[in-house]
Amino acid sequence: MADEKFNRLRNEIWELTGRFKRRDEIRATISHIETSLKGFLVPGMLFQNLGFRYFGPIDGHDLPLVVKTLQSLKNLGGPIMLHLATKKGKGYDPAEGDPTSYHGIGKFDKVTGKPAKKSGRPSYTKVFGDTMLELAARDKRVIAITAAMATGTGLDKFAQEYPDRFYDVGIAEGHAGCFAGGLAAEGARPYMAVYSTFMQRAYDQIIHDIALQKLPVVFCMDRAGLVGEDGPTHHGAFDLSFLGPVPNLEVAVPKDGNELRSMLHYTIEHELPGPVAIRYPRASVPTEMTEAVVPIEWGKWELCSPEAEVVILATGTMVMTALEARKRLATTVDVAVVNARFIRPPDLEKLERIRNSARLIVTLEENVLRGGFGQAVGAYLLDHGYKGAFKAMGIPDRFVTHGDHQSLLREIGLDVESVVSSIESLAKQHLKLEGGFLQKLGFRRNGAQRKKSEPDLSRMVEADDKG
Repeated sequence: MADEKFNRLRNEIWELTGRFKRRDEIRATISHIETSLKGFLVPGMLFQNLGFRYFGPIDGHDLPLVVKTLQSLKNLGGPIMLHLATKKGKGYDPAEGDPTSYHGIGKFDKVTGKPAKKSGRPSYTKVFGDTMLELAARDKRVIAITAAMATGTGLDKFAQEYPDRFYDVGIAEGHAGCFAGGLAAEGARPYMAVYSTFMQRAYDQIIHDIALQKLPVVFCMDRAGLVGEDGPTHHGAFDLSFLGPVPNLEVAVPKDGNELRSMLHYTIEHELPGPVAIRYPRASVPTEMTEAVVPIEWGKWELCSPEAEVVILATGTMVMTALEARKRLATTVDVAVVNARFIRPPDLEKLERIRNSARLIVTLEENVLRGGFGQAVGAYLLDHGYKGAFKAMGIPDRFVTHGDHQSLLREIGLDVESVVSSIESLAKQHLKLEGGFLQKLGFRRNGAQRKKSEPDLSRMVEADDKG
């Protein structure tokens, strides 16, 4: 029905009927006949009823046919719906046979179709999916909700074992949020699993339907931070910034799989005062999983090393980066690493202690700097008269491109080498202690106090300006 001759004939008949006195009745009859015939022949009646002229379906893999059809349609007036039928993975046998696995695949052997060898440790997604099975087995209130990504979020096994407690609402994150809020209001404990970048689509529901009502919904945000080859549409770069201002909402960021598992268990073992959001990356967990679930001190940061006058406050994936940077700086600068695993609310008791003792504070986050964790810490230090040096390091104010994860971190200055370089530079600039820098930099490690004759440290609150 996209044929040019057919449509010319149709228009001529339509104009001809306009000459008759009972033209409205005649045209109504013709339209009814056309609609009835199309109802039998094509699946596009919904679009016809919405005012579209529907054409198709045609083979979307037949390029000459697609071009010919578009040429026939381009001169037609009014809204048009062209339906192309395609097959996912078309032309590549492994992808045609397993389209779900190939939806977001990384490196693979193009001959065999097998993915490149990965770490022997499970992914965060698998840890989440396995833990959800543990929670469902112990508490009948547990309900899993996702938006057309059961496999991507690790809920496929949950869907098989607990079909009556699993809901895939389709590509409708806003509805998923409202639905989760309604379930929580009736006493259920819903876990809404969505990629971080798509949680933005439910922002209205997060605020009005859940946080405002203080409902115990648990948002499980996979693919937080940079996701590598999936590129700028899928980087979970903004969640700490857009969730940070929401009252009644708690935001947690585990440093590894064990901490993710512990946080999830906490959410079912305790009555939550409101919603909780847990963000984790698209990656294998960095440490071995333990058999037992280690209880977590909810709301408290974790000191991962001895205290020092230089402190890195790291979130999520950046904790391992900070620990490696500390190791490389061992011969030049004493550095303490804090796992700042709770973003909202922050551990103010530990932050205040750090404010009183640290002379240089650096924050690391795989989130945009604007409105993120680092800026929140910087604002607190500024408001409370911090006299030391401060630097926030995170994703710069731009969309990050495609590429493997480590390459992207290096490009934006969040890899280990960049962190080491930044801390060395800051130490050299702001922490000149008596006796010169210790060893390579002359930086002293005995923690002696600054002499009264020495000038006060300059106040500095700055953000990484790379990119």
